[in-house]
Amino acid sequence: MKKALISGISGQDGSYLAELLISKGYEVHGIVRRSSILNINRIDHLLQPGEMHGESLKLYFGDVTDSSRLADLIDRIEPEEVYNLAAQSHVNISFHEPIHTSEVVALGALKMLEAVRKSGASHIRFYQATTSEVFGNAGVSPQDEHTPFHPDNPYACGKVFAFHQVRLYREAYGLHASNGILFNHESPRRGDNFVTRKITRGLARIVAGRQNKLALGNLDARRDWGHAKDYVEAMWMMMQQASSDDYVIATGKSHSVRDFLDASFGLLGLDWSTHVVSDPELLRPVDVNEFIGDSSKARQAFGWEPRISLREMAREMVITDLLHEGIDVAQFGL
Repeated sequence: MKKALISGISGQDGSYLAELLISKGYEVHGIVRRSSILNINRIDHLLQPGEMHGESLKLYFGDVTDSSRLADLIDRIEPEEVYNLAAQSHVNISFHEPIHTSEVVALGALKMLEAVRKSGASHIRFYQATTSEVFGNAGVSPQDEHTPFHPDNPYACGKVFAFHQVRLYREAYGLHASNGILFNHESPRRGDNFVTRKITRGLARIVAGRQNKLALGNLDARRDWGHAKDYVEAMWMMMQQASSDDYVIATGKSHSVRDFLDASFGLLGLDWSTHVVSDPELLRPVDVNEFIGDSSKARQAFGWEPRISLREMAREMVITDLLHEGIDVAQFGL
């Protein structure tokens, strides 16, 4: 039985990746940060009630900024695959917390790489979660593996550092280490402070009568949105390749925030323009107008293809949030 170690397992991507690996017969080990409230709601269905160690999933307290703890876990678990997904990944928050963001995103990745290298286990394969934010306002569209980096926020700057450390460890030490440059990917497990989830949760609250207006920032921003389920499959496929490399993962389709509003509110026959207001406080100091990725390399190398469309994803998210508000979705034909 293969063993995998995932940092950031309690997040959106970590939870879907854990499910995928378990379905493939892996024993999955995850690192969660110790806090006053244990936030593992995205993965608690994989555990017995009140337990941290299930049959196929075992959790450990730890932090990617703690080198000794990472080394201890890798030596104890002896994983074949390590997925570093831990991050403070909200762009706007990174402007307010640039030091914390950099410590987790940049140095955390380096410390994880060092723990793998120092373990002496040459068979370990390492995956680093990189982001389309590294391209920033690159002036080139679509973006692929050859597009120059132009990070426009502290989070992206940390990811650029981590990207090059992965490349360096691959070339200098022969590690099987890959970067997945993932464009935006969403799901019902997306955090509440990300725009797609703000929209679907806000919509559900409007229908429930709990609020009337939804405040958003730049409605003209365009993103290449896919579903997290599709993207974690790409992570796993990268790790199965004979040699490691860097891959852009994207749908190749660009949509604006307005498009996502149309898709979400339109499911319920509502006009979003009567409920959405623009809040200057939600605008970024530096914003990127459009991200669209070219994933031709991944598609040719290992046959990855996105399967879930934007509308299907919006429908799934809207249904989840309506049910959370106790609303009967059948009345909307969903």
